[in-house]
Amino acid sequence: SFYSPAYRSATERVAKIMSSKPEENAAFDKLVKTNFPGAISNKELETKVVSILESKGLNSANTLLCTSLCCDELARSLEDDLNKVYGHNFNLGGLSGFPFAGNTGFGAMSAHVPDGGYCLLVHGPHVGITQDGVIGKVERSGIALVDNCCGSAIAASNYVKGITDGGAKITTNLQQFSDFQQGAVQELILPFGKRLNDADNRMKELPYALYDSQDILVREIISAGKGGIKSGLALLSGIQINTSPNTLDYFHPLRFDFYDENGEVVEDLLPSLKVSSLLWHVCIWYL
Repeated sequence: SFYSPAYRSATERVAKIMSSKPEENAAFDKLVKTNFPGAISNKELETKVVSILESKGLNSANTLLCTSLCCDELARSLEDDLNKVYGHNFNLGGLSGFPFAGNTGFGAMSAHVPDGGYCLLVHGPHVGITQDGVIGKVERSGIALVDNCCGSAIAASNYVKGITDGGAKITTNLQQFSDFQQGAVQELILPFGKRLNDADNRMKELPYALYDSQDILVREIISAGKGGIKSGLALLSGIQINTSPNTLDYFHPLRFDFYDENGEVVEDLLPSLKVSSLLWHVCIWYL
């Protein structure tokens, strides 16, 4: 089976997972990276991240995966792959990837980390891109309609645009508990209204605005709960880029920090994700 001793190490597990993934489509790869400079395929991301973290002592037995990703099923692909490496994840996230479980959720998660072990926390919003390069849309499996992605983010963007353009309906009902998360997403990106209005491509700028808001929140949550960190914590965050069922998903990594047992950032691992693919493979072969 997948979890037999033959695939005991994290790097062996991720290699097995990646062997079933499609190869990169050169033309589509160029399209994605033209629109999102700095993006890499999930195949490349996962292989590098798991190997880097294993060299720092994080393995399949001592690491708890924690995620704060959107509720959308398209956001599960990266999460599902990492689950196969590290086991089932603790979920902090909700709509658009905001960490709605907050300080309480992080505290509970920290208590579930294996004794003497680590946490890998992955978070970020997501955005779709179609085969012909339309950002904010995506082809979904079994659905003829090319759908919005991320639907929650686009709805929040429209809400903010209504306010910045002056056409929003004035109401005293700021929040409805039956749609609490969406109300919160809308309020959390209000400070980015001018930035979104000034953007050349609003749908392209939207996930980065969401990310900047989430980045502040996640790091505040970590800081508040750092007393619960055991041997260390790796924080990987960025923009998930979802594509059609026939192509690889992508990820634009924007933060890859390693925290020590005292909750202090001791190493910026992000540059290691930007090493060229050729050099990376040479390094792996040499090691």
